[in-house]
Amino acid sequence: MAEIEQNPMQLRRIKVQATRDVAYESPDHLVPWGTRRDNSRHKRFNQKLYQLFGEDRPPLWVMDLGCSGGGFVKDCLDDGCMAVGLEGSDFSKRLKRAEWRTIPEHLFTADLTAPFQVSGEFSAGERPLKFDVITNWEVMEHIHERDLPAVVENVKKHLRPGGLWIMSVALCDDFHNGVNLHQTVKPKTWWVNKLESLGVKCVDAYVDYFNTQFLRGPKDTCRPGFHLVATLDPQQAPKIPSEPLSYRIYDKWLGSRVQRLLKFAISGY
Repeated sequence: MAEIEQNPMQLRRIKVQATRDVAYESPDHLVPWGTRRDNSRHKRFNQKLYQLFGEDRPPLWVMDLGCSGGGFVKDCLDDGCMAVGLEGSDFSKRLKRAEWRTIPEHLFTADLTAPFQVSGEFSAGERPLKFDVITNWEVMEHIHERDLPAVVENVKKHLRPGGLWIMSVALCDDFHNGVNLHQTVKPKTWWVNKLESLGVKCVDAYVDYFNTQFLRGPKDTCRPGFHLVATLDPQQAPKIPSEPLSYRIYDKWLGSRVQRLLKFAISGY
């Protein structure tokens, strides 16, 4: 797709055509928990993301799948990106919770396990959108194993060849009201093999680059899990920039148990 076809200055409206607007059979919709509480955002992740793609880049196109309250989408928009969020439950939409009240034109509901298409209306007409970055923050373990191929196909359809698919995956069950919301709890090696069998390549070097500074994951939630960064074509993916040692030390410190305890001792929160 030519860049002019996705010039954000020419974008009039975003549209989502979904086979199923809501994941009505999903435990997360039937027993809403994270979707009624979460609104994750983390400025340091955004900073490292922009540094990775280059400061002189055109505006990044970002899509967050399982966006919950839409906080990450809002931060990306405020930073000058073009961002879209999709959520399987309509809980936040119906209650106009969090950013669904402020940026409703960028947040949509869709069942991620059924085909959907995100398109944009431009001055030259309507076109399917491709994204530089697609994220899933503790979403994949909520998907039943039989539905994973459909989710991956939706990602592949919307991800640019050199784009990055960034995700956190939990390694534990999550019971609420007697229902386990985590339908696929597997070790990291299983997920890597599964994703690569479906046509996406996981690249550990990007996980090392983010250096624990992700939007969500073990450092944020204090429960076992891991991160993966995948791409359709590693040769076209962004080159990892070198960083000063001080940055690496700061990233290890930020959000660590010691840093959180010290912050609480000083500020009380």
